Amino acid sequence: MEWFESTAGVRVPKIIYGTAWKKSATEGWVAAALKQGFRGIDTACQPKHYEEPGVGPALQGVPRHELYLQTKYTPVSGQDPNRIPYDPKASIAEQVAQSCEVSLRNLRTDYIDSLVLHSLLPTAKQTQEAWRAMEGLVESGKVRQLGISNCYQLHQLESVYEVVRIKPAVLQNRFYADTRYDTSIRAWCRSQKIIYQSFWTLTANPKILTGGIVTALAQKHHRTPPQILFRYLTQVDVAPLTGTTSELHMQEDLAIFDFQLEATEIAALTDLLTPA
Repeated sequence: MEWFESTAGVRVPKIIYGTAWKKSATEGWVAAALKQGFRGIDTACQPKHYEEPGVGPALQGVPRHELYLQTKYTPVSGQDPNRIPYDPKASIAEQVAQSCEVSLRNLRTDYIDSLVLHSLLPTAKQTQEAWRAMEGLVESGKVRQLGISNCYQLHQLESVYEVVRIKPAVLQNRFYADTRYDTSIRAWCRSQKIIYQSFWTLTANPKILTGGIVTALAQKHHRTPPQILFRYLTQVDVAPLTGTTSELHMQEDLAIFDFQLEATEIAALTDLLTPA
């Protein structure tokens, strides 16, 4: 495993295991990922898409200091109205606090390495209220660093960054052509030393994975196309998420650190992922 170090001094794995959409199979797949060597786990306090209570049992037996645990506060708009894990009538600050307490219980830990705001709230004032509550969790020692997800407008990200005391250490976004692969956002994140995490990295990019450049590099390096894309991303300061439910693919995902792409190969892939 290779690691980034965030501005908060937190070690973040360069590839992270994502737990979305695994429902009752969550515990088994998280346990399998940890057995293969993953040490970063991404989840959310959002029963609509994540079975967070299944993550905690799978973590037992792995020393806590070896793990990077990342979860999310999901605003009411992103929750299943029949399964909201906090009081939706409470203030936003109280929702954040309640969500964090639920996550701590679910994950069977006394601190979270990274708490991510799952999406910006409808107004800047509401977003700031949520962020201030998240800052309070850092100050209390329950959370080590903060992040944002699903933020695709650079001006929105900059606006949050400018007004908060504790700056976001990570940004987690969908990685696909519709947002031009977040080229400008990723450059800005790099300048601010914010770790960019990509999700939907393989699913959204079948043409990239079957295209001539990636398949040629896969043949040259005796790797799979997903390994080429994942390795490229880690070499340009992106931490991809993988949610694979194949132990073979888990092994292949972790094996990306066994080789390096050359500078000319990095440049070719950068051109490919920089839409005109």
